Amino acid sequence: MNTRRTWDLFCTVIDNHGDLGVCWRLARQLAQAGQSVRLWVDDASALGWMAPDGLRNSLPGIQVLPWADASEPDLLATLPTADIWIEAFGCTLPEAFVAHATATRKQQPAWINLEYLSAESWVPRMHGLPSPVMSGPAKGWTKHFFYPGFTQDTGGLLREVGLMERQQAFTASGQRAAWRAQHAPDLAPSALLISLFCYEPAALPQLLTQLAGTPHHLLVTPGRPLAAVQQALSQVPVPPSWSALPYTNQNDFDEMLWASDLNFVRGEDSLVRALWAGQPFIWHIYPQDDNAHHAKLEAFLDWLEAPVSLRQFHRVWNGVEDTAVPLLDTGTLTEWRECLLAARQRLRQQEGLCNQLIIHSATTSATP
Repeated sequence: MNTRRTWDLFCTVIDNHGDLGVCWRLARQLAQAGQSVRLWVDDASALGWMAPDGLRNSLPGIQVLPWADASEPDLLATLPTADIWIEAFGCTLPEAFVAHATATRKQQPAWINLEYLSAESWVPRMHGLPSPVMSGPAKGWTKHFFYPGFTQDTGGLLREVGLMERQQAFTASGQRAAWRAQHAPDLAPSALLISLFCYEPAALPQLLTQLAGTPHHLLVTPGRPLAAVQQALSQVPVPPSWSALPYTNQNDFDEMLWASDLNFVRGEDSLVRALWAGQPFIWHIYPQDDNAHHAKLEAFLDWLEAPVSLRQFHRVWNGVEDTAVPLLDTGTLTEWRECLLAARQRLRQQEGLCNQLIIHSATTSATP
């Protein structure tokens, strides 16, 4: 299972950089496991702040390539044949890339459709199922669905080797205290440090109003969160204590989650990182026009075994309910933290997504 193999990982950046964030974490973990990865991406610009080593192609085992180059037969002819293809989040591989492979290789690679993360009950039933290719140059070949998830009968979550130890060292060495002092120098010992990474939640003015007049400090991440806060402040009579953060790389984002007492996160990648951080958090799920995200949110809260106050805050934050958000008092956050630590302990019993992918790809029969 530990044989070094070559992976072609395909990613299209739809919006918000979340897909690229997940793919970069996966590429990095595969490389750490001794694999060779080519990351084909249509817009790698966000790696400039998310993972500068990736943009410079200076990380051993990972090569970042432009999506357009996957349609260049002359270039493809110079590359080693890949053992595994991953199309992340439903992206469609370039037809010229697939046609080149069918014309030049004797058997197909392990072809994996890496899906979005969900706690819904149908995920275990779909995980690992084959999907025959019915048309195009790869007609007769087979893909397999691979679903990340929160239970043993799914593909698990991305978790790099040594993550828990790195977090423990961050606290034990005094780095956590230093991080807090640097980013909120006037924070009182009993005050909360809160990070905000969100879309545009309707309840944001509620949060800002609740924090106003308290010693708590809000750290606002750049882009849509900062714009949302700036707009919401016009609806708040007294602004809370807050400051804006710059764009940061993935390791520094983890440190923000570890250093904060409460984290507001959004999308898929930061949800997983918040789970591993073990601190109380509120998840802003990616909104969908048909409100399909409401069922996805409820499934996650059921898996989480979320207490009533945590469920209510999530529902209001995500627009499922139009009521008041619960107060962020000591008792509430203590209950949330206990819930999150129990959930993290359950997750630590699972095999990580990267290792599961390596095992799955090695055991998937190639079709001649």
